Amino acid sequence: MQAALLDTDILSEFLKQKNSAVLQKAADYLAFHLRFSISAMTRYEVLRGLKDTNATRQLASFEIFCQNVEVFPITDTILDRTSDLWVEGRQGGHPRRDPDLIIAATALVHGRVLVTGNAADFSWISGLTIEDWRQP
Repeated sequence: MQAALLDTDILSEFLKQKNSAVLQKAADYLAFHLRFSISAMTRYEVLRGLKDTNATRQLASFEIFCQNVEVFPITDTILDRTSDLWVEGRQGGHPRRDPDLIIAATALVHGRVLVTGNAADFSWISGLTIEDWRQP
């Protein structure tokens, strides 16, 4: 099983503990790799959502969760790769949301499979391997 980077949507589904396919694939992954990896951008996206809804209990749980996962920082190397993706996306007429591009660049720089339920947003990025844990 290849090392993965969880996109925000899949991480959110895991944290909610409701999608049985995601939970099973997460359990299989953790049995092999022992911990998840996320981008600092994913951490930010989850934090802002929890803070916006004043979800204090979930916020405290997420802070503990983040202490037990690998959070890849957004480095100059990742931002350089992100800018290349942004230009490629613009020239090809593809989606160019900066958070998605930063997450994709993080997966590419660290040689990770991107686990996402939004494959269409990323399918145009060459060299990026995508997995959807929502699929049984």
